[in-house]
Amino acid sequence: MRSGLARMIKSAIVSSFIASPAAATGIQITVNGQHTRGDIAIDLFEDVAPNHVKQLTALAESGFYDGVYFHRVIDGFMAQTGDGEFGKSSQDSLQRAGTGASSLPNLAAEFSDIPFDRGVVGMARSQDVNSANSQFFIMFNDGHFLNGQYTVVGRVVDGLEVLDQIKRGDASTFSVTGQPDTMTTVTVLK
Repeated sequence: MRSGLARMIKSAIVSSFIASPAAATGIQITVNGQHTRGDIAIDLFEDVAPNHVKQLTALAESGFYDGVYFHRVIDGFMAQTGDGEFGKSSQDSLQRAGTGASSLPNLAAEFSDIPFDRGVVGMARSQDVNSANSQFFIMFNDGHFLNGQYTVVGRVVDGLEVLDQIKRGDASTFSVTGQPDTMTTVTVLK
């Protein structure tokens, strides 16, 4: 009887830890496009990339990502978004999408041993490994050649079917032409 009570107490402690807001952070992306509608839920890895997660959630909470295009989408590889400077749906041209950032500082790399598997979310950057800012990408398939070269910030936990429907880019430029799919809203989940 005593061990049963101990198990119940331990279970209650573990459940309260898992349910606490500090235990997990995520974002929910509502995607809208000509053929794509739905939500993608992402578990963010605050223990793996705390500075990147902090910046992503701050930008999401400020509305920076709302209305931003998926501007670079490579079939069989990944979908990139997060350029709130030049990738907003209110703009007429996509020519500069992917070249912008937020007003927050660039981030130093936070590399980990987590592989770039299907559904993993990584931070986009330039040639400088310490240049990630606001843009991120979500893997359609495994891309282990990226391991240890880009910061992993999270993983899709719901909505892979929505991810799979995102409009692909041109086969030669990988840029999305016409009307790209948009992150209508990005909400922080706690």
